[in-house]
Amino acid sequence: MRTLFAKIWDSHVVADLGEGSALIAIDRIFLHERTGAAALKSLAETGRTVADPARVFAVMDHIVDTRPGRGDGTLMPGGEGFITETRAACHAAGITLFDVNDPDQGITHVISPELGIVLPGATLIAPDSHTCTQGAFGALAWGIGSSEAEHAMATGTLRVAQPRTMRVTFAGTLRPGVTAKDMILTLLAHYGADGGKGHVIEFAGEAVTALDMEARMTLCNMATEFSAFTGIIAPDDKTRAYLAGRRYASDPLPDWSDLVTDKGAVFDADISIDASAIAPMVSWGTSPGQSIAIDGHVPADADPRALAYIGLNAGQPIAGTFVDAAFIGSCTNARLSDLRRAAAIVAGKHIAPGIAKALVVPGSSAVKRAAEAEGLDHIFTAAGFEWRESGCSLCFYAGGEGFAPGSRVISSTNRNFAGRQGPGIRTHIASPEVVAASALAGAIAAP
Repeated sequence: MRTLFAKIWDSHVVADLGEGSALIAIDRIFLHERTGAAALKSLAETGRTVADPARVFAVMDHIVDTRPGRGDGTLMPGGEGFITETRAACHAAGITLFDVNDPDQGITHVISPELGIVLPGATLIAPDSHTCTQGAFGALAWGIGSSEAEHAMATGTLRVAQPRTMRVTFAGTLRPGVTAKDMILTLLAHYGADGGKGHVIEFAGEAVTALDMEARMTLCNMATEFSAFTGIIAPDDKTRAYLAGRRYASDPLPDWSDLVTDKGAVFDADISIDASAIAPMVSWGTSPGQSIAIDGHVPADADPRALAYIGLNAGQPIAGTFVDAAFIGSCTNARLSDLRRAAAIVAGKHIAPGIAKALVVPGSSAVKRAAEAEGLDHIFTAAGFEWRESGCSLCFYAGGEGFAPGSRVISSTNRNFAGRQGPGIRTHIASPEVVAASALAGAIAAP
């Protein structure tokens, strides 16, 4: 009896290295401009080449300018070098690059599924901790460092210490208006930001099965915020339907029916959460684990350092906390379904006068085009939001562009540590629906 993880692991072991480690075959490698040039340049300097260029992909996503009509550049001071060097290195190595203004450009973890690069049962790595997003397709996908990317490109393998396994079951049915973002924030709130450390998390249960593929990506995306090695969900008919006809997926699609955890398989840890008890969530502190229901109160025993930074008091209600800015974007919540739900909330309304900046950044150029075809861009701009080109944007602060120092931001992103979105920025993470509702109210509000 084996878990889904064990089946993928076993099928990719090239050599048992002892002491719990193995040499694992790597099926797909994704690079981005913050790390891609370094890995490719180092590889070339040592006289090595990419073993199989067809398995390696790169994209410009982390520091690209997302303002309308963007050129071939970045607002990050000194960032042009990352883009030009990555472009040159990719061309020299013969790997596929989705450049700044390529119609397939977008955030790594958004375009890989869009193009069918990630597939059930595959191993996929990228120098980005949110690579776990792609575990939503039943793939073993995890984040690495640049030196590991270099090794994998040269050899097609990577030495990996076998992680432990944990099953997180969301039993029952979600209430209307509750999202995958609320599911993962509830897990983090109950078990802490280090609750999954060293584990592959298999998400299971009725509530998970009911999610569409884009919501499953949101759930797996924040497995890294749980300190997990990665997150994974067994593929099913929804997975097949999503991948059918994608550019890099085979036709016909393979039989993935065996890619499930066998009945009776044992996990190292098991967690069960009642999905019907989950409410819309929002973070109150400087860790995703410091989150509460939107109708809740900041805990009486809240970390005083987190309170001092975020500017809240223990015991106060989180709803009604004034915000200065709103951000809808990131690899967590910037897919078409996310934008549709947020647009439905702001349609015919306008952001509050106190909101100094509100912006929507689609997760990919394909998402942007699809949203514009539905008129979502006009809904957002009429409501007072900026409509941007795709990229990581203000999910993190890279210099050049940011929110006003000290701003309080309601954000659909994944991290809220001190300074994540800029010097002194106080970030509250939530679903796109909560971000949209809060922008209209000028304060943290339920949709």
